[in-house]
Amino acid sequence: MKLVRRSFQAPIRFYRKFISPLKPPTCRFYPTCSAYALEAIEVHGPLKGSYLAARRIAKCHPFHPGGLDPVPPKRQKDAAP
Repeated sequence: MKLVRRSFQAPIRFYRKFISPLKPPTCRFYPTCSAYALEAIEVHGPLKGSYLAARRIAKCHPFHPGGLDPVPPKRQKDAAP
């Protein structure tokens, strides 16, 4: 599972190292979308983490106020009594 997670994170890390420095800082969220995506994949796994990251990126437009938007914590399964 770790290999799959890393393969989903590799393009994001590439973007952060080589593409992001060429652009002016314009992110309206904290943490940035790339940091959010890396953390979401780490916490929730590659599928749900990618879904959360895509939802976050979809909110990145001039009509959304932005601000603090942390990755939601992983929900614990309800323990049977």
